Amino acid sequence: MGKVEVLHGDITKVAADAIVNAANEALLPGGGVSGAIHRAAGPELAEACRQVAPCPTGEARITPGFRLPARYVIHTVGPVWRGGGANEAVLLERAYRSSLALAKEYALRTVAFPSISTGIYGYPLEEAAPIALKVLLEEADGFDALYMVAFDERTFQVYHSLLTKLLHGCSEG
Repeated sequence: MGKVEVLHGDITKVAADAIVNAANEALLPGGGVSGAIHRAAGPELAEACRQVAPCPTGEARITPGFRLPARYVIHTVGPVWRGGGANEAVLLERAYRSSLALAKEYALRTVAFPSISTGIYGYPLEEAAPIALKVLLEEADGFDALYMVAFDERTFQVYHSLLTKLLHGCSEG
């Protein structure tokens, strides 16, 4: 059975089969996690992204990891927060599920995610975390491990405490 774990640190240093990039639709290097992944992977990543772009919101694309410890980068586009009435929850869930579907297609066993859409896209962390963890927990059996990698302390605390509650509530004999 797969496991879901919350890690505190830099996703570009995680040695998983794949790390997920919270990308923009053009898959261009941006700020935040996307910029960090592009810097760590090297300029080859931008060229590989150009070959698989565009990527509509909720979908995912895959490229090699180049200079990253991860073999692959799965690029997914989460929704921009518009107040909650523009299908954001459905699109966010689809971004996580599309990423995991690609991971399965490539027979990847370990995948590390950032908190998609909660940075510059403005999705409230407390609303995004339950969606992300629901998908990871539902899909975990197809993997050895799924990681939610939180760069900052607040994100780590939100995901860690929610995962603890979800696992405690599901621990029936």
